Amino acid sequence: MTNHSASRTDVQKTYSKTKVPFSWPSSIPTIIPHRIRRKLRSKIRSRQSPSSSLAALQTSWSPADTLQSLREHRWSYYDGQYLLLLIVAIFSLCMIASPGPLIKTAISTLFLIALILPITRQFFLPFASIAGWLVFFYACGFVPKEWRNPIWVRVLPALENIFYGANLSNILSAHTNTFLDIMGWLPYGMIHFGAPFVCSGIIFIFASPGTLPVFARSFGYMNLIGVTIQMLLPCSPPWYENLYGLAPANYAVPGSPAGLAAIDKLFGLALYTPSFTASPLVFGAFPSLHAGCGTTEALFLSFIFPRLRPVLIGYVLWLWWATMYLQHHYAVDLVGGSLLAGVVFYIAKARFLPRQQPGKMFRWDYDYVEIGEDPSEKGYTLADLQGGPHANADEWTVGSSSSISSGSRSPVDDQQSIWEGETLASHSDTEALR
Repeated sequence: MTNHSASRTDVQKTYSKTKVPFSWPSSIPTIIPHRIRRKLRSKIRSRQSPSSSLAALQTSWSPADTLQSLREHRWSYYDGQYLLLLIVAIFSLCMIASPGPLIKTAISTLFLIALILPITRQFFLPFASIAGWLVFFYACGFVPKEWRNPIWVRVLPALENIFYGANLSNILSAHTNTFLDIMGWLPYGMIHFGAPFVCSGIIFIFASPGTLPVFARSFGYMNLIGVTIQMLLPCSPPWYENLYGLAPANYAVPGSPAGLAAIDKLFGLALYTPSFTASPLVFGAFPSLHAGCGTTEALFLSFIFPRLRPVLIGYVLWLWWATMYLQHHYAVDLVGGSLLAGVVFYIAKARFLPRQQPGKMFRWDYDYVEIGEDPSEKGYTLADLQGGPHANADEWTVGSSSSISSGSRSPVDDQQSIWEGETLASHSDTEALR
């Protein structure tokens, strides 16, 4: 124990001076009185850990820093994800007929520039999987019909009856009224689209450094996998059964807002009818990505705030009910989407996700991060890892392979923040954050 304390003291001596993450430039007027601003800065300083660079953001605009990082990057099989995303992007851009080549080239160029500049790369590189999913989803509407697989109309209703003994969507939507319409619309048509941004802000502020990029990648790849399954195994949703029965479907059938049409009628606006009618994936019932997104958000937030787990479970169940009430998904679709989200989350948690540390509320409170599962659950402690005969310098590197497997501490210096370690062009191995 004495050696461990001494080692901890020696490590902390290498930490740099704390920097306040936010300040008001003197040239910009503000309505907040100077005394209040001074108190706020004092509170932020008091919460700062000795290693301010851990939570710092990259501020360089120089492409030379990116090239230098690429030269020093330790390549691993995790980097294969970028080759996969490149293939998805090329396929999608080739499929998309509108907008035209000039606009597609301009958007692609801007995204590449964002990856070259360090100040934007730290955000856009973790966002790449989400961008790949969005572009691929949009491109699905342009895939020629002769390339697509036959539509499964009877599979989901049959599974619904096998597992639950009835069509739960038809049962829940049999009796409708304005109150239930609004209660279904709120999670499905409103909260669903804003929740990823709210969750990202909460994760950035309250989770350990490095959690937000893992959330972004998990969210993006979960949706990308889901859209791929929907393309390969097209299935009809409940509204198709209600409109056409179990007759064979074809890709000329337009989409339907189903229960959301009542919301358009209620507000007198065309909010959902045009978008759902022209959906790129009319027959993308399984798995439900509404359930997948809600479950992903709930799992990450419950990881950060365990006491909120009952509330988050309640939100997911509310979303499940809404999707069935609005006739957009069968119950089996919801189970499939949530299972997909759960698999992606627990892989991320075991291999890449920084652990929350007791007593630390904000990201700026962290002076080191621990990756992966808690070592104490595997029968050994952090002190054993630091002082054991197999300890080496890689265990102190952000994102090193040994750090992944052991969950060791990862101090960094001013020139290398945890955000830099999450980019493709980093000065250190980035396996832990991929």
